[in-house]
Amino acid sequence: MKLDRLALLILLLILFISLAPAAAKDHSDEKTHNTLDASDHSEAVSDHAQDKGAHGHVNLGEMLPLYSCIPFAFMLLSIALLPLIAENFWHHHFGKISAFWAACLAIPFVFVYKGIAVYEILHIILADYVPFIILLWALFTISGGILLKGTLRGTPVVNTIIILIGTILASWMGTTGAAMLLIRPLLRANEHRKNKTFMVVFFIFLVANIGGSLTPLGDPPLFLGFLHGVSFFWTFKILPHMLVTCIILLVIYFILDSYYYKKEGVTAPDDGEKKPLRLVGTYNFLFLGGVVGSVLMSGIVDLGEVSTLGVHRAVQDWLRDGLLIVFGIGSLMVTPKALKEENEFSWFPIIEVAYLFIGIFITMVPCLLLLKAGPNGAFAFLINAVKEPFHYFWVTGILSAFLDNAPTYLTFFNTALGSFYAGMAESQAVPLLMTENAIYLKAISTGAVFFGACSYIGNAPNFMVRSIASEAGTPMPSFFGYILKYSLVFLIPTFVIVTFIFF
Repeated sequence: MKLDRLALLILLLILFISLAPAAAKDHSDEKTHNTLDASDHSEAVSDHAQDKGAHGHVNLGEMLPLYSCIPFAFMLLSIALLPLIAENFWHHHFGKISAFWAACLAIPFVFVYKGIAVYEILHIILADYVPFIILLWALFTISGGILLKGTLRGTPVVNTIIILIGTILASWMGTTGAAMLLIRPLLRANEHRKNKTFMVVFFIFLVANIGGSLTPLGDPPLFLGFLHGVSFFWTFKILPHMLVTCIILLVIYFILDSYYYKKEGVTAPDDGEKKPLRLVGTYNFLFLGGVVGSVLMSGIVDLGEVSTLGVHRAVQDWLRDGLLIVFGIGSLMVTPKALKEENEFSWFPIIEVAYLFIGIFITMVPCLLLLKAGPNGAFAFLINAVKEPFHYFWVTGILSAFLDNAPTYLTFFNTALGSFYAGMAESQAVPLLMTENAIYLKAISTGAVFFGACSYIGNAPNFMVRSIASEAGTPMPSFFGYILKYSLVFLIPTFVIVTFIFF
């Protein structure tokens, strides 16, 4: 009951923010202008191409020191270390710890930069965190109403097929949708297995990340490229990169699973009756289709902009968020409670993600601003060093593994445009980048999507899958354990091979 109340509170908060009355544009512009005058930073203007919501706000990233990223570093260290050294404390107080680090950033940030800092924090909450958590909540809720019943034995062949299906689906229903749909069937099929951790990790690698490479629906950075003029099916040009990566990882997975399956010598419980596989709650696929359609609509339709609390957002984005809430509530209303219970559905994973990621998003503000400042910010040494395709692949990728991969993609997308087509309009430059310099756009796209698998916070569904698996009794590696035991051992060598073949 306590978790249900918390989930309801989060939903009400989302509804409140989503339905907040839009301030009049003229009043907002006047208030913003006065705030900027008072802050005495009016000479630097944000680049609209990098932050379409800035509307003339100061580019704070050009002024911030590198040490402003310290709260973000401590937020990550808390996620990495506290579950190991103080597991009970972390389990009961992770929300307070997240709030503490968010406050450590927000209070001095607002004190020093005043109205500009308030704007940046509100902007990342309203324009990034709210859509992020609404989408996750909708997909989590709807997928929790779809149950695969029947006899499903967790053999190496069956597990590999489940991961392969999820990898294929990820480009069409999003990495989050595919991951939420299939993680529970994978866990149930392997309840009898002793070694399950590596299964979930490879599921994160392929279904929650690399599988989303083929369409703008698959992963947020590709959708951002679509909004900036990259044609919808252009991403099929990175199919060879995806195939090489997926084949290598699937072969490694099958070998590992076969080894452990033979070593365990455990057979699945057999009651003598083999029940055919069938899906229950298939009407929820209609709600999933509505989610995918709403996301696609928000990238195609232009209904203008409104200002909420001084933050400008497109009307279609608010409409999309509202539709996602409606679809999620609709799923809750029509799905029997018994079905969700049989599916072992609980609200804890989405609550954990909501609490932790609000801290991550707020403490990440200086890092993103420094990144958006490009050659004029503290990350200039890194951005100026990016010249060759493999530079774009690795630098975009490494930053995407720990920062939001969408703004990272956009930063190096604009870096490439500036390098080859300086002074040219984006509408003219992007088609040229897709053709005569396509290798650079391929490097940026694959780097942003592939490297999201390198850490729990690299992509939205990673932490969610980890939380669901942990709640189901599967021991999951720590933050650093995931990186050291799996990412460095399996992903990085695979990416080295991809580099030599394609970049």
